[in-house]
Amino acid sequence: MPYLHGLATSTPHTADGAAARPGPRPIEPELTPGSTGGIPMPGARPERARTSLDRVSDLDVSVPQSGPGCVECEQAGGWWLHLRRCATCGHVGCCDTSPSQHATAHWRDTGHPMIRSYEPGEQWYWDYRSEQTHEGPQLAPPEHHPIDQGVPGPAGRVPQDWRRHLH
Repeated sequence: MPYLHGLATSTPHTADGAAARPGPRPIEPELTPGSTGGIPMPGARPERARTSLDRVSDLDVSVPQSGPGCVECEQAGGWWLHLRRCATCGHVGCCDTSPSQHATAHWRDTGHPMIRSYEPGEQWYWDYRSEQTHEGPQLAPPEHHPIDQGVPGPAGRVPQDWRRHLH
């Protein structure tokens, strides 16, 4: 299925990007509390090629993660959709789709430009400077939050209307 600026399409598009009938439909992954389904990082486009981060000074593969959940959400009693891990210092923050967007706030506060997904089965990196995804080395374990943590999480703090709070 071809992609056009974050839209999955089943029909061809004209040169100016307009869809032929019946038109594009948004990508809407099935998410339920406790599932491990994923939502793409804002700005990450499927058509962008991944590049390698084998020799980037912003990575510290030896630093452990800060914990199993978003540091700031845990302190405030909040919740998150997906988690991201700073590749420089190990800080775990919530994604840009989450209500509080702490991973991006961490980048703005510290200047640490590289994050890695902290979700099971995901190994991509994101560079805030270039707004591109990358492949890179393994980080110090664990490489993801506990499998039983669920998405969104943590259990017991996710409101019934959680989808209304997403960005």
